[in-house]
Amino acid sequence: MTYIDIAKQYLDAWNAHDADAMIKSFTSDGTYSDPSTGKITGDAIGANARGLWSAFSDLTFAIISLVETTPGRVVAEWIMKGTNTGSFHGLPATERTISLAGVDLMEIGTDGIKAVKGYFDTKTLSEQLGLQVLVQPHKLGPFSFGFSVAVQSGKKTKPGAFGITTIWNSDSQTEEIRDLTRATATEMLAMEGFIGLTTIRIGGRGITISAWEKPEHIMQLKKEGTHSEAMRKFWAELSDSAFTSVWVPHHINPMWVRCKVCRKMNSYDKNSGVCSCGQPLPEAPSYF
Repeated sequence: MTYIDIAKQYLDAWNAHDADAMIKSFTSDGTYSDPSTGKITGDAIGANARGLWSAFSDLTFAIISLVETTPGRVVAEWIMKGTNTGSFHGLPATERTISLAGVDLMEIGTDGIKAVKGYFDTKTLSEQLGLQVLVQPHKLGPFSFGFSVAVQSGKKTKPGAFGITTIWNSDSQTEEIRDLTRATATEMLAMEGFIGLTTIRIGGRGITISAWEKPEHIMQLKKEGTHSEAMRKFWAELSDSAFTSVWVPHHINPMWVRCKVCRKMNSYDKNSGVCSCGQPLPEAPSYF
């Protein structure tokens, strides 16, 4: 069997969604790496492939070229195509299709593949899935950077209370905490008095701020549900530190809305949605 034949067996395993055949194409200590996996070996190679097939059930690789550059070194140019029908990196399916160009550099021996190094543009992959690509430093002087997510119920009610939770955890626990937070936020949408939620993640620190009509509405989170499950895991082993709190507003200033005609700011509630110039104001946004 030639080195090209071995490379073809490996690529065919990808298209056949056959993890066992893929693993067998490697030597016992053979490694795989790409921008999203780091260096993996053995069963982890198959697990990585299964995860990708789970996220893209119709995944295929169209081979553009397959060339042996020197004995035992093979370069495969490909286009990965598929539809995102399952969870990918913890995110829900987008149902979007991808067409991603990439290259595999393979080091092959007579007994199998010694190493595969895959290269592709992770930014292009994210953009094709409709995901934001955020480029910023982790830290700059006294400033730390992260990202946030908002959930809104659509209610225009002024908040009567805010629940604030801050949690510190190791990097390995972040994904599980994010999953629990997303599930809890979904359940909050059906709870009495819930107005909105903002989550913030800055490295190993997570913050959630939820707005409610009344302080007692926050107590619904103590009932059975994902939040209760998260608390059980917190007391067992999830996270390093945390605190929770309930805040009641001292005062809330008027919602100011600018008139599209005269460009003046108006107190929306005071003027009943009508500008002092007599024109109707744009609909006021939610307070939270």
